[in-house]
Amino acid sequence: MSKPDSLELARGTTADRPALFRLLKQYFGFASFRPLQEEIIRDALAGRDTFALLPTGGGKSLCFQLSALARDAGLTVVVSPLIALMKDQVDAMQASGVPATFLNSSLTQTESRARFRDLYGGKFRLLYVAPERLMLDGTLDALRNWRVNLIAIDEAHCISEWGHDFRPEYRQLAQLRPYFPDVPMMALTATATERVRTDIVTQLHLREPRCYVASFNRPNLTYRVLPKTQAYAQLFEFIRARPREAGIVYCQARKTAESVAERLSADGVKARPYHAGLTPKERTENQELFLRDEVRVICATIAFGMGINKPNVRFVVHYDLPKNIESYYQETGRAGRDGLPSECVLLFNAGDAIKQQRFIEEKSSPQEQQIAREQLQQMVHYAEISECRRASLLEYFAEKFPHENCGGCDNCLAPRETYDGTVAAQKLLSCVYRIRERSRFGVGLNHVVEVLTGADTEKVRRWGHHQLSTYNIGHEHGRKEWQAIGRELIRLGYLSQSTEKFSTLELTPAGLDVLKKREKITLTRPMQAPEPVEHRAGEIACDEALFERLRELRKRLADERGVPPYIIFSDVSLRQMARFYPQGTMDFSRISGVGAQKLREFSAAFLAEIADHLRANPRQMFADDSFAAAPPPRIFLNDTTRETLKRFRAGASVEEIAHQRQLASSTIWGHLATAVEAGEAIDLDRLLTAEEQAVIAAAFARLGGASVGAVRDALGGRFDYGPLRLFRAMQRR
Repeated sequence: MSKPDSLELARGTTADRPALFRLLKQYFGFASFRPLQEEIIRDALAGRDTFALLPTGGGKSLCFQLSALARDAGLTVVVSPLIALMKDQVDAMQASGVPATFLNSSLTQTESRARFRDLYGGKFRLLYVAPERLMLDGTLDALRNWRVNLIAIDEAHCISEWGHDFRPEYRQLAQLRPYFPDVPMMALTATATERVRTDIVTQLHLREPRCYVASFNRPNLTYRVLPKTQAYAQLFEFIRARPREAGIVYCQARKTAESVAERLSADGVKARPYHAGLTPKERTENQELFLRDEVRVICATIAFGMGINKPNVRFVVHYDLPKNIESYYQETGRAGRDGLPSECVLLFNAGDAIKQQRFIEEKSSPQEQQIAREQLQQMVHYAEISECRRASLLEYFAEKFPHENCGGCDNCLAPRETYDGTVAAQKLLSCVYRIRERSRFGVGLNHVVEVLTGADTEKVRRWGHHQLSTYNIGHEHGRKEWQAIGRELIRLGYLSQSTEKFSTLELTPAGLDVLKKREKITLTRPMQAPEPVEHRAGEIACDEALFERLRELRKRLADERGVPPYIIFSDVSLRQMARFYPQGTMDFSRISGVGAQKLREFSAAFLAEIADHLRANPRQMFADDSFAAAPPPRIFLNDTTRETLKRFRAGASVEEIAHQRQLASSTIWGHLATAVEAGEAIDLDRLLTAEEQAVIAAAFARLGGASVGAVRDALGGRFDYGPLRLFRAMQRR
């Protein structure tokens, strides 16, 4: 694999900004950075420790990937707990022309030895490694010989006991600093409270780190909570209405994940389960099928973290109530990583909270139980609020949403009806007051509701609560209605609820004022099942028929290479192609996600598909098209390519240059093809006879948008890849 173009930076220097943008386009196909990415990369290149909190889909990976490419040599080590994700990221890097590899327990001894040899030989720029593998003595000793220039800790919240996904093996990473005192470290996470952030910095011994915290707002996500009535029927109707979209369904129990996947499959939706009870082989197989678009829906347990890096997950449905806001945010964040509109739906029934309470009671530590109850209360609060859900989520992470209406949650899109709830509020608050006055102790919400509705229970009789003036004064509402009113009064601050095992209610000062001053209380009607108006923030309007054709082409190319479709191109790239109809390589290079490697490898196939579509269908027009104004990206030549070009122009042959420079002939051919793509003139007649050129031209014409490999096979291996790639570059130009 050829060495990436570099900035030739020494540690402690700052980055050349135009060069960073050049690498960004060349290897990732992007024309601009996402928020905070450039600042994080520049600090890492200057040798500073950094802490980065970027939301899921915010581009954490690019921070260390581009930092690795911006060095003239050396290795960037990426620590990740997600073994399945490592292979995907390495595949994506290799598809973009970046030398990367991974080390984890999925490799055989033979594979591991081969990768160690290549690492000693300096072949790779990026190494992904699991924490338990990294901390082995043999790996740590080897790292000292591999010129490590950056250590990136992904999913850094795993090192904190206060994090929602604590992993004991991450604690060992605290030993890295003594091993590599002069190597800058980068800690990255998608979700962490202030307490967890401080713990990460302390545990990793980061030295005066630059801390970057991006907005937690995901504007392309729509948040909705639906009252859970017939859960499976609701889920099936939701999925059936989105026949071409992929999604994740989170379930509380393994058994539920299994049964939901089975029922969906029986009803014609390709679905598989994913949970800790499956064998590693089964989990890997099911996840691969999902990543490769063979399976449309994965049904996963909430407790089992998924290493899903699939950017076109269009929906996440929580079939059961998550245990806390942080888990919910992390899980919903797996939708719409590509920035296109995606949906997050929570099916909520207050009874689900009772199930979660049972799990909390199994925790050994009273402190853990109390924290878990507080977190569960916050989750129920989120599910039942009538205010903006986006603002509520951001508030949890200490971020204020600047607008009253987000336009992207059910409460903002279809506000629920409010009503004068003064009488109901006074009845419930009075009941709490009278119970406390008579018994001198507090009770839970369920008992208050039993008193209000005149229940004849053993506790009501034993404590004499059937003799209270508030007994059976609430017959106008059912028990579930009173429970919902009680929870809303808690959210509004008129009641407080303890977090003990048997939680009790107390009147707050505001609640006492309501009783004394008879203040008006406005309450919200319960949630209704109908869906709100569809929200499509960030949508890319395009020729949908062409988009489907391009998806099919992407799938074929991905299957040929044994990689997930998004490794070829994201949905964003395909939608831009189906909107702007690029006609040549210059147009194609302007598409987001098209870097130099993908331009060379895939442009012919996709351009041919677009041209074929336009022969049978009219070109559609879209408002605010600005594609023609986009500046064409340049392909820049690095020093080694320029040296090859210089010697070729001086009269040396490919073989002579390869011998002089101690490089493979295929590398020299690659340099010449890259030079042509960058606009340099080369005399092809020096390399191929007129007859050979005619034979190759006929093969490319006959096979249309086929790859170089397909043309080579069609010609019986008469020509190697190098001459064919060079000829194709000349032809395209």
